[in-house]
Amino acid sequence: MDEVQRLKQENAELRNEILQLKNRAEENQAYWPGLDNGDEGVSFEKLERFLNPILDLVPHHIVFIDGNGLITLCNLQAARDLHADRRDIVGRHIRELLRIPDDKINLLESLRTKKPIVNREVLDKNYGINNTRIILDENGNVKRVLGAFQFLNGVKEAEKQALAGRIAAGIAHEIRNPLTTVRGYLQLLQGKTNQEVSELFSSLLIPEIDRANKIITDFLRIAKPGETTSELLNAKEFILGYTGKFLNSEALLYNAEIEYQLAEIADNTFFKGDRDELLQVFINLFRNAFQAKGSEPLKIIIAAKRVDSFLRIEFRDNGRGIPSSILPHIFDPFFTTKDEGTGLGLSVSKKVIENHGGMMNVMSDGQGTQFIIDIPAEDRFCCE
Repeated sequence: MDEVQRLKQENAELRNEILQLKNRAEENQAYWPGLDNGDEGVSFEKLERFLNPILDLVPHHIVFIDGNGLITLCNLQAARDLHADRRDIVGRHIRELLRIPDDKINLLESLRTKKPIVNREVLDKNYGINNTRIILDENGNVKRVLGAFQFLNGVKEAEKQALAGRIAAGIAHEIRNPLTTVRGYLQLLQGKTNQEVSELFSSLLIPEIDRANKIITDFLRIAKPGETTSELLNAKEFILGYTGKFLNSEALLYNAEIEYQLAEIADNTFFKGDRDELLQVFINLFRNAFQAKGSEPLKIIIAAKRVDSFLRIEFRDNGRGIPSSILPHIFDPFFTTKDEGTGLGLSVSKKVIENHGGMMNVMSDGQGTQFIIDIPAEDRFCCE
């Protein structure tokens, strides 16, 4: 069973489990005194605190709002995908989390109409299935609106990756082998021709073949699961010491300024990863920032903090930003707006982060760009 079929099967199983849980909740509603009739008993707040760690295990977005549209519960997956800190977002209006007009928010529609939404398909950049459920108090007023968004972008991405894998296999077989043969003959002929032709081989033809081979190698890294060499890395030491050493050299070379904001992560925050692959990600981000800089000198802020069980690294620049029409395609292989370049740098970077069990996202409002990297993290102590 390939990756796409596995994801579809898991989504179908999850949908059935959610329906079973809803049915059980209806059947056993009498066991939750005070839930709907206002009597003394289990309050919504207590129930939500009880449900929160359970709903954090669900790989889709689950959000509860009250009768005023204020968020009372937000599970881990929703917070991660929407780049929100749950400590900040709970108690705020749902529009502050979703950042879309009120008339497009299904939770608010159910709040206004007092009608649930069943299996509504969402066809924007966040493709998925939306469901809402309403709980009323004894006076018929909305007590809570429960929203579940089945996030299916992963299925679409898996389909793209499967296609890329098939294309990559064809490229590797049909192009790489002949290129290697041509390169070998050029090297062989290099010593048997006059100096002018020999210099043409060494300065143009062989480097161009090497460049084509690198494009194929990068594409294969995107299309096929990578083998990551993992070691335990201290977050602050990696960002300031290892990565900082290289980025500061780049900043000096390009007359840029880098500011590190690491006060929100503890000295004992660690994560597992391949330091050289991760370094290449940050070098790619730096060079992209330089190529997109505006009239002002380039300034980059690298900030890090813990968000639940993840280390979040934010890479922000003050450049021209990314147009909204381009933003959904920024990680697509071979997508580029530059005259030079392969359009593989960000695709490879995203794949590296995913191979580390993390996620990479981008935000841009036309005044700079922010890349957000989440990698699983842990706290270590001296005796461990």
